[in-house]
Amino acid sequence: MDATLLKALIALVPVCIILAGSIVLFVRATAGPTVLQLVGASCLVIAVLTHVCEALHFMTWMGWGQEGSVGHYLDLSSAALGSTLFPLGFLLHALGYRATERGL
Repeated sequence: MDATLLKALIALVPVCIILAGSIVLFVRATAGPTVLQLVGASCLVIAVLTHVCEALHFMTWMGWGQEGSVGHYLDLSSAALGSTLFPLGFLLHALGYRATERGL
């Protein structure tokens, strides 16, 4: 097994757990922060799946790993959006939950 594939599959496990948790949270309370979390988690899954596709040489026309290619920008934008939106949604949800818990 290729080292890149192994790393991508290992990264896929926690990202899928994050996505599952975001889906559960979204189903329970459809609000702005939970939408941000769900979109961010989905973007992280896309970023990890691009690495899986790169390691398996799947859809090579996307140019996985080549700077300036469609695959590179898909990976870059997904990782940037995921690592921004998921923590932001988590923080806003946590702050909103604590504020409603105290009756504010």
